Amino acid sequence: MLKVGWFSTARGDSSLKLLSAAVENIRSGELGAKIDFVFCSRERGESKKTDLFLEQVKGYRIPLVSLSVKEFAKRSSQEIGVKNERLPEWRLEYDRQVMQKLSSYSPDICVLAGYMLIVGSEMCQHFNMINLHPALPTGPKGTWQEVIWDLISTGATESGVMMHLVTPDLDRGPVISYCKYSIRGSEFDGLWTALADNAVSPIKAQQGENNELFKKIRQAGFMRETPLIIHTLKSFSAGKITIDRQKRLLDARGKPMAGYDLTSEIDKALCEA
Repeated sequence: MLKVGWFSTARGDSSLKLLSAAVENIRSGELGAKIDFVFCSRERGESKKTDLFLEQVKGYRIPLVSLSVKEFAKRSSQEIGVKNERLPEWRLEYDRQVMQKLSSYSPDICVLAGYMLIVGSEMCQHFNMINLHPALPTGPKGTWQEVIWDLISTGATESGVMMHLVTPDLDRGPVISYCKYSIRGSEFDGLWTALADNAVSPIKAQQGENNELFKKIRQAGFMRETPLIIHTLKSFSAGKITIDRQKRLLDARGKPMAGYDLTSEIDKALCEA
């Protein structure tokens, strides 16, 4: 049985939904796995959404480990956030303390499900970590908000969601799985037309995430995130994908693999939902 470590910052509804979907698939027997622990980079009292997530974990009787990065930064007289991908020493020390807190667990794989911290190289090596990124393997890097604005500003015709192995190279680790979706056609064309004669920067400043095209692209990606995570975990559980000691992705025959295109499987799952 696949032992899964679950990492989350738990700052929104999607964190609740992702964990719930994983637990439901495990309980139904669809996913041959066990969630070994949940780690949260926030602690009780930091936000109402986080408190709901922590209560959810408690209700599922999954071991919970927390270490507030906010409080850790405060004790270190530092500010959360980095200006580039190279983590400062205090953040590397935070990762070390996380690893120490999790030393009694031995997960086969760790899922970053709404974990909003860049992972340092030591923790990348210590765990087999996979991450959800809201873009195609060749698409934009950054947060989902940054990805969507990049898609809009470049006039993209499609986007996607991918799972990748976590490495120090932000959002560019080896691709495990992905799915594609069009951001053109009847549902989108009118929204693109509304932007045709307007620069993106003023729209971003004035409307922000309330822009209709922005919301439509977000919806299309968000609805695919949960089924992609579940289908990817099923592939690991079934032995279709493994990670060796050199952090290489291997298929069922033990051969190096490229990312699985799960577009048809994800579209089918959405139709059946």
